[in-house]
Amino acid sequence: MSNRKLWISALRALHRNFRSTSRFSIGIYPKLESSGVFSFSYEVGKPPGYGSCRDRFAEICSFSSKNFCSESADGGVSRCWNCSAVSTSKLFLSCESCKSVQPVDTSVDYFQIFGLDKKYEIKGDSLEKKYKDWQKKLHPDLVHSKSEKEKEYAAEQSARVIDAYRTLINPLSRAIYMLRLESVHVDEETTVSDPELLAEIMEIREAVEEADDPQSLNKIQCQMQDKLESWSKSFGDAFKNRKFEEAITSTQRMTYYERVKEEIMKKL
Repeated sequence: MSNRKLWISALRALHRNFRSTSRFSIGIYPKLESSGVFSFSYEVGKPPGYGSCRDRFAEICSFSSKNFCSESADGGVSRCWNCSAVSTSKLFLSCESCKSVQPVDTSVDYFQIFGLDKKYEIKGDSLEKKYKDWQKKLHPDLVHSKSEKEKEYAAEQSARVIDAYRTLINPLSRAIYMLRLESVHVDEETTVSDPELLAEIMEIREAVEEADDPQSLNKIQCQMQDKLESWSKSFGDAFKNRKFEEAITSTQRMTYYERVKEEIMKKL
């Protein structure tokens, strides 16, 4: 296939993928330069409250025809940039054939990276084991003898795996991430207007300020952990039943209790 057709196919595939996974509208305008290389411009429509769609789209599209072999035009299948082997699965962090580390595929979500079902309840031990397995394959120190291109891919993939692990291992960040996968925006800085909750938080913070020994602080810490677990369960139930407003309320409660725990840790 010619470079011209290859790039057009790539742009169309990216446009379809991005449009199907977000609420943003995108116009793509490819142009064939005199050098024979395609350039393009695009216009992005973005609703208030969302992060920069333009930046995200630019990141997805910042690749050259030289690196394009990881996305073939053969029905959208993924091919290794090094040996052109076809991937047998959606997850394509490293080639099954030549073991080369592949470029980051942002369409693979954090649950897919670790081979987990997209469920709120996950086992920490299982997640940690899979995280360590991936780090063994992707850590830059372990690919020092590889090409500069593969070193760069390994560094990017390793950073993504670390971010995925840190997001999923924490109940609060996992909850917020799962809502975002459903295109439900969560503003972590929203002030809760529930008088009962505000009174409770003020009382807890006063207790933290007045506590002058580790035993008292640890007691409050345990209380916060119990509240976190209770609201974590509430989130899981609400999310499972797609009651997203209730799920958001649960994350707001969890955020307050998490912040109290952080204040306690500073005093211990």
